[in-house]
Amino acid sequence: MNDPWMARLAELPVAVVSDCLDAMGLREQVMAPHIRPLAETDMIVGRAHTMRVVEVDGPPADEDRYLAEIAAVDSVKPGNVLIGSTCPGSLWGELLSTAAQFKGAAGIVADTYTRDVQGIRDLGFPAFFAGVHAADSLGRIDVREVGGEIVCAGVTVREGDYVLGDLDGVVVVPAERIEEAVVAAEEKAGREGDVRSLLEEGRTVREVFDSFGIL
Repeated sequence: MNDPWMARLAELPVAVVSDCLDAMGLREQVMAPHIRPLAETDMIVGRAHTMRVVEVDGPPADEDRYLAEIAAVDSVKPGNVLIGSTCPGSLWGELLSTAAQFKGAAGIVADTYTRDVQGIRDLGFPAFFAGVHAADSLGRIDVREVGGEIVCAGVTVREGDYVLGDLDGVVVVPAERIEEAVVAAEEKAGREGDVRSLLEEGRTVREVFDSFGIL
Protein backbone atom coordinates (compact mmCIF):
# COMPACT_ATOMS: atom_id res chain seq x y z
CA MET A 1 0.00 0.00 0.00
CA ASN A 2 1.46 3.33 -1.12
CA ASP A 3 0.52 5.56 1.82
CA PRO A 4 3.01 8.31 2.74
CA TRP A 5 1.22 9.06 6.02
CA MET A 6 1.62 5.47 7.15
CA ALA A 7 5.36 5.58 6.46
CA ARG A 8 5.73 8.81 8.45
CA LEU A 9 3.53 7.54 11.28
CA ALA A 10 5.76 4.46 11.57
CA GLU A 11 8.67 6.70 12.59
CA LEU A 12 6.82 8.17 15.58
CA PRO A 13 6.36 6.96 19.17
CA VAL A 14 2.83 6.21 20.35
CA ALA A 15 3.24 8.58 23.33
CA VAL A 16 4.12 11.54 21.12
CA VAL A 17 1.19 10.91 18.79
CA SER A 18 -1.11 10.60 21.82
CA ASP A 19 0.06 13.97 23.17
CA CYS A 20 -0.64 15.64 19.84
CA LEU A 21 -4.11 14.09 19.58
CA ASP A 22 -4.82 15.44 23.08
CA ALA A 23 -3.86 18.91 21.86
CA MET A 24 -6.21 18.44 18.89
CA GLY A 25 -9.08 17.71 21.28
CA LEU A 26 -9.02 13.96 20.62
CA ARG A 27 -8.44 12.67 24.15
CA GLU A 28 -9.87 9.14 23.89
CA GLN A 29 -7.62 7.65 21.21
CA VAL A 30 -5.29 5.48 23.30
CA MET A 31 -6.47 1.95 24.02
CA ALA A 32 -6.75 0.79 27.62
CA PRO A 33 -3.44 -0.36 29.14
CA HIS A 34 -4.35 -4.03 29.28
CA ILE A 35 -3.79 -4.23 25.50
CA ARG A 36 -0.21 -5.48 25.28
CA PRO A 37 2.07 -6.88 22.55
CA LEU A 38 2.75 -10.62 22.55
CA ALA A 39 6.45 -9.88 22.02
CA GLU A 40 8.37 -6.86 23.30
CA THR A 41 9.76 -6.30 19.81
CA ASP A 42 6.27 -6.01 18.29
CA MET A 43 5.48 -2.70 16.63
CA ILE A 44 2.42 -2.16 14.49
CA VAL A 45 1.34 0.50 12.01
CA GLY A 46 -1.40 0.36 9.40
CA ARG A 47 -5.00 1.02 8.44
CA ALA A 48 -7.79 -0.50 10.53
CA HIS A 49 -9.78 -3.46 9.22
CA THR A 50 -12.44 -3.92 11.87
CA MET A 51 -14.20 -6.97 13.31
CA ARG A 52 -17.20 -6.77 15.66
CA VAL A 53 -16.80 -9.68 18.07
CA VAL A 54 -19.70 -10.96 20.19
CA GLU A 55 -20.31 -13.65 22.78
CA VAL A 56 -22.36 -16.68 21.70
CA ASP A 57 -23.95 -19.45 23.74
CA GLY A 58 -22.99 -22.44 21.64
CA PRO A 59 -21.45 -23.61 18.36
CA PRO A 60 -23.26 -22.71 15.12
CA ALA A 61 -24.18 -25.23 12.45
CA ASP A 62 -21.15 -26.92 10.93
CA GLU A 63 -21.40 -24.97 7.68
CA ASP A 64 -21.41 -21.62 9.55
CA ARG A 65 -18.36 -22.22 11.73
CA TYR A 66 -15.76 -19.43 11.64
CA LEU A 67 -17.42 -17.91 8.53
CA ALA A 68 -17.14 -14.24 9.50
CA GLU A 69 -13.72 -14.73 11.07
CA ILE A 70 -12.50 -16.34 7.86
CA ALA A 71 -14.12 -13.55 5.81
CA ALA A 72 -12.32 -10.92 7.90
CA VAL A 73 -8.94 -12.50 7.20
CA ASP A 74 -9.65 -13.26 3.56
CA SER A 75 -10.65 -9.62 2.94
CA VAL A 76 -7.42 -8.19 4.39
CA LYS A 77 -5.48 -5.82 2.15
CA PRO A 78 -1.75 -5.14 2.42
CA GLY A 79 -1.08 -2.71 5.26
CA ASN A 80 -4.29 -3.49 7.14
CA VAL A 81 -4.31 -3.97 10.90
CA LEU A 82 -7.10 -6.29 11.98
CA ILE A 83 -8.96 -4.72 14.93
CA GLY A 84 -11.23 -6.84 17.13
CA SER A 85 -13.83 -5.23 19.37
CA THR A 86 -14.05 -5.76 23.12
CA CYS A 87 -15.27 -9.26 23.96
CA PRO A 88 -14.19 -11.88 26.52
CA GLY A 89 -12.83 -15.00 24.90
CA SER A 90 -9.98 -16.23 22.72
CA LEU A 91 -10.40 -14.99 19.15
CA TRP A 92 -7.07 -15.64 17.46
CA GLY A 93 -4.30 -18.14 16.91
CA GLU A 94 -1.33 -19.19 14.82
CA LEU A 95 -3.22 -20.37 11.72
CA LEU A 96 -5.15 -17.12 11.34
CA SER A 97 -1.91 -15.21 11.90
CA THR A 98 -0.28 -17.23 9.11
CA ALA A 99 -3.13 -16.46 6.72
CA ALA A 100 -3.27 -12.76 7.63
CA GLN A 101 0.49 -12.40 7.29
CA PHE A 102 0.39 -14.02 3.83
CA LYS A 103 -2.30 -11.50 2.79
CA GLY A 104 -0.03 -8.64 3.80
CA ALA A 105 -1.65 -7.67 7.09
CA ALA A 106 0.49 -5.42 9.30
CA GLY A 107 -0.76 -7.19 12.44
CA ILE A 108 -3.72 -7.49 14.76
CA VAL A 109 -5.02 -5.56 17.77
CA ALA A 110 -7.98 -7.03 19.66
CA ASP A 111 -9.58 -6.53 23.05
CA THR A 112 -9.93 -10.29 23.28
CA TYR A 113 -7.61 -13.17 24.15
CA THR A 114 -5.40 -15.19 21.88
CA ARG A 115 -3.69 -18.58 21.98
CA ASP A 116 -0.76 -20.20 20.14
CA VAL A 117 1.47 -17.47 21.50
CA GLN A 118 4.78 -19.11 20.66
CA GLY A 119 3.66 -19.86 17.13
CA ILE A 120 2.60 -16.25 16.56
CA ARG A 121 5.90 -15.01 17.99
CA ASP A 122 7.82 -17.39 15.75
CA LEU A 123 5.99 -15.97 12.72
CA GLY A 124 7.03 -12.45 13.68
CA PHE A 125 3.42 -11.33 13.22
CA PRO A 126 2.79 -8.20 15.35
CA ALA A 127 -0.09 -8.89 17.74
CA PHE A 128 -1.60 -6.92 20.63
CA PHE A 129 -4.22 -8.56 22.87
CA ALA A 130 -5.91 -8.31 26.26
CA GLY A 131 -4.43 -11.62 27.35
CA VAL A 132 -3.86 -15.28 26.60
CA HIS A 133 -6.38 -18.12 26.93
CA ALA A 134 -6.13 -21.57 25.36
CA ALA A 135 -9.87 -22.23 24.82
CA ASP A 136 -11.19 -22.18 21.27
CA SER A 137 -13.48 -19.38 20.09
CA LEU A 138 -15.99 -21.91 18.74
CA GLY A 139 -19.22 -21.71 20.70
CA ARG A 140 -17.89 -18.90 22.90
CA ILE A 141 -17.34 -15.84 20.70
CA ASP A 142 -17.84 -15.08 17.03
CA VAL A 143 -17.29 -12.31 14.49
CA ARG A 144 -20.60 -10.75 13.46
CA GLU A 145 -19.55 -7.82 11.25
CA VAL A 146 -16.49 -6.86 9.24
CA GLY A 147 -15.68 -3.29 8.28
CA GLY A 148 -18.06 -1.42 10.59
CA GLU A 149 -17.46 0.99 13.45
CA ILE A 150 -16.41 -0.79 16.65
CA VAL A 151 -15.10 -0.06 20.13
CA CYS A 152 -11.79 -1.68 21.05
CA ALA A 153 -10.41 -1.18 24.57
CA GLY A 154 -12.32 2.08 24.99
CA VAL A 155 -11.49 3.59 21.58
CA THR A 156 -13.95 3.99 18.72
CA VAL A 157 -12.34 2.60 15.56
CA ARG A 158 -13.63 2.91 12.01
CA GLU A 159 -12.52 1.06 8.92
CA GLY A 160 -9.50 2.85 7.47
CA ASP A 161 -8.42 4.70 10.62
CA TYR A 162 -4.69 4.72 11.29
CA VAL A 163 -3.33 2.45 14.02
CA LEU A 164 0.06 2.71 15.74
CA GLY A 165 1.32 0.36 18.45
CA ASP A 166 4.54 -0.02 20.41
CA LEU A 167 5.58 -0.97 23.95
CA ASP A 168 3.68 2.04 25.32
CA GLY A 169 0.37 0.81 23.87
CA VAL A 170 -1.88 1.42 20.88
CA VAL A 171 -3.20 4.74 19.55
CA VAL A 172 -5.82 5.26 16.83
CA VAL A 173 -5.76 8.32 14.56
CA PRO A 174 -9.01 9.14 12.73
CA ALA A 175 -8.32 8.97 9.00
CA GLU A 176 -9.54 12.52 8.39
CA ARG A 177 -7.07 13.94 10.97
CA ILE A 178 -3.96 12.00 9.96
CA GLU A 179 -2.12 14.88 8.26
CA GLU A 180 -2.64 17.22 11.20
CA ALA A 181 -1.62 14.56 13.71
CA VAL A 182 1.51 13.40 11.89
CA VAL A 183 2.82 16.89 11.19
CA ALA A 184 2.28 17.92 14.82
CA ALA A 185 3.88 14.73 16.12
CA GLU A 186 6.94 15.13 13.90
CA GLU A 187 7.42 18.67 15.20
CA LYS A 188 7.01 17.53 18.80
CA ALA A 189 9.42 14.63 18.35
CA GLY A 190 12.00 17.06 16.95
CA ARG A 191 11.61 19.41 19.91
CA GLU A 192 11.93 16.54 22.35
CA GLY A 193 15.19 15.54 20.67
CA ASP A 194 16.54 19.04 21.26
CA VAL A 195 15.36 18.95 24.89
CA ARG A 196 17.04 15.59 25.43
CA SER A 197 20.34 16.89 24.06
CA LEU A 198 20.34 19.85 26.46
CA LEU A 199 19.47 17.64 29.42
CA GLU A 200 22.33 15.33 28.49
CA GLU A 201 24.63 18.37 28.64
CA GLY A 202 23.65 18.84 32.29
CA ARG A 203 21.21 21.73 31.97
CA THR A 204 18.50 21.75 34.64
CA VAL A 205 15.02 20.47 33.84
CA ARG A 206 13.52 23.85 34.82
CA GLU A 207 15.92 25.76 32.60
CA VAL A 208 15.38 23.54 29.58
CA PHE A 209 11.65 23.20 29.94
CA ASP A 210 11.23 26.97 30.41
CA SER A 211 13.29 27.70 27.30
CA PHE A 212 11.07 25.39 25.22
CA GLY A 213 7.83 26.58 26.80
CA ILE A 214 7.03 23.12 28.14
CA LEU A 215 6.09 24.30 31.63
